[in-house]
This record gives sequence, C-alpha cells and structure tokens, in this order.
Amino acid sequence: MLWIPFTLLAAFTQALRNAQQKQLSHEVNALGVTLARFIWALPLAVLYLALLYASTPAEQPHFSNRFVFDVAAAAFAQILATILMVLLFQRRSYATGVGLAKSEALLAAVLGSVFFGALLGPVGWLGIMVGSGAVWLMKGRGEPGSLDLATLLLGLASGLCFALTTLWVRDACHQLQLPFMHTAAWALVWTISIQVAALTSWLALRDRQTLVKLWNRPSLVFRISLSSSVASLCWFTAVNLEDVGLVKTLGQIEVFFTLLLSQHWLKEQVSQREKLGLLLIVVSALLVILPTLSI
Repeated sequence: MLWIPFTLLAAFTQALRNAQQKQLSHEVNALGVTLARFIWALPLAVLYLALLYASTPAEQPHFSNRFVFDVAAAAFAQILATILMVLLFQRRSYATGVGLAKSEALLAAVLGSVFFGALLGPVGWLGIMVGSGAVWLMKGRGEPGSLDLATLLLGLASGLCFALTTLWVRDACHQLQLPFMHTAAWALVWTISIQVAALTSWLALRDRQTLVKLWNRPSLVFRISLSSSVASLCWFTAVNLEDVGLVKTLGQIEVFFTLLLSQHWLKEQVSQREKLGLLLIVVSALLVILPTLSI
C-alpha cells in the first residue's frame, strides 16, 4: 500500500517539473533543459542520503556489476527520454507532449512481463489498457488525424525510454540488500551522478553557450532540479515496492495534474477530448488500486 502515496507524489512533482521544463525550453535547447533537470538534483540527493543514514542507520551496500550496469543504463535512457519529451514540447503543447510520453505505462508492463519477470493480474492489465486508451484520446487537441507521424513516434520513443529507465532502476534496487528507502536513495544518487557528469562534460566541450544560459536562469533551473529530485526519489521508491506496470499506470494520474497546470498556469485550453481522457485515467488508476486494497 505504501507505493500508492509515493506514486501520487511522484506524479504531481513530475507534472510540475515538466511544466517548468516547458518554460525553459523557449530559451534553452533540449540538452540544456535536460541538464537543468539533474544539475541541482545531485547535491539534493546526496544530502537526502546522508540524512537518511543519520536518522535510520543501515549497512553500506555492495555495488555489484549488475547494479552498476542497471543504473548506467537507466541514466542514459532517462536522458534520452527527457530530450525526446522536450522536443515534443517544442512541437506541440505541454499537455499533448506529456500525454504522448505517458505511453510508457503499457510499454513498461509489456517489457516488465517479457524481460524482467513481472507478474500482472487481469485487473491490472485491464487498468493498463484503459490508461493507454486514455493517453490515445489525449494525444492531440486539434481535428482528428491532425497529429503527424513524427510527433507520434517521438512520443512513443520517449515513453519507451522512460519505461526502460523505470525497469532498470527497479532491477538495480533489488541488487542491494538494504531497506527500501536506502536502496532507492542509492540508486538515485548513482543515476543522477552519471547524468550530470555525462551532460556537463558534453556541453562543456561542444556547447558552452547553453551552460551560460542555464547559469543566467538560476531560480528556474533550481526549481526544475528540486521537483525532479523529489519525483525521481518517489518513483524509485514506488517501483522498489511494487511492479512497474502498476506503478506507471497509477502514475498516469499525472495527466490530471498536467491538465490543471496547462489550463491555469500555462493558459492552454483543455478540450472535451482531453477531459474524456482524464476520466479514463481516473478509471485506470482505480482498476490498479482496487486489487491491492483487497489484499
């Protein structure tokens, strides 16, 4: 049951982070916006890990080769997923971009069942299918058929990379023999460290002007990193407690927060099609939660 509040908090903070990234994408390229997500998240994650050990002492972990592979693969998959989402923001509205990327729930369930040994019951699969249908309804605000193939493929590719990120993180957490909060924190620190090192090095060598632009927007960059670190920690903890397909399906409630931010903060209009998609997302979330309530 504890995975449910972690997932809901993750969904809200991720929606907030995405809205802030949408704002920054008007001034900074996709790689710069992606770095903004991680750059301040690293010291915050390290601080959280230190506080966690101070309040709840635990053994120091042994990092196996499989753990290192998992966190590295997750780090680069998340970088690519974020870049693709920023490109979506630059092509379509904030709500549409997030809606397309939420195809990750179905992809995570399928990949988890085929490659990672995750088991889902019939009600869980029904919830995933309903949520996927909701995402399809939310894919665009224009006339039927107005969504071009390139944008659709960008959305599916972003969803696939996010799904792979979550699956690798879950596998990494299971390699550590520690309390679940500690395993999630260690996975977070490792993942963000790799991401910051890779992106900062690349931009320092190839595009220093982007680093200057980030330096000139300290408040927005910090807020993006803060919401990102909270979201990542909550996702990592949730998938450490429950199957990825279930977590990501409940996580589609993020689209509800996305629509609120889109309409009331970014001043984007919400169509009837999107409202119907929102209703189906709520139904999808209920289908995921109900089996756990009966246990």
